[in-house]
Amino acid sequence: MYQGWESFGPEDAAKLIAVQTDTEPGVRGTWLQLAIVERATETMIGDCGLHFRLDDPRQMELGVTLAPSHQRQGYATEALGCVLDFVFGTLDKHRVSAVTDAANGAAALLFRRLGFRQEAHFIEHRWYKGYWGSEFLFAILKREWESGRRLRLPRDCQEVAR
Repeated sequence: MYQGWESFGPEDAAKLIAVQTDTEPGVRGTWLQLAIVERATETMIGDCGLHFRLDDPRQMELGVTLAPSHQRQGYATEALGCVLDFVFGTLDKHRVSAVTDAANGAAALLFRRLGFRQEAHFIEHRWYKGYWGSEFLFAILKREWESGRRLRLPRDCQEVAR
């Protein structure tokens, strides 16, 4: 519903996976998609996108998509927590931002829960699927993530780092 594409089928997924297979983290101007896999079933339940900005390599953008059947169970919080540990710890980035549709209350709550601050509310600024859409911009700094993490969940973030 909140993704930019109109449809995304198995062929589209296969193409995306083929392109992403050889993608290295940190290439300026690219997106790296990371699978979110439910450990118990080894089923892919979503993904997290990391945008390595072209204009400033010290900053990144991220996004997340999760299957409706797996929402509101902590998967996105845990996955993004691991991703933020990787981005700020391993990649040593200064700032991470995220843009979400203003109507996507679950995503806004997720970013707030992770300690992001809302920096902007763009009102009807984007023509999107036949209507003017509004968006929120969230951001968090490395020092904020490291010193003021609101969540101290035990998590195994090994898979993100490899």
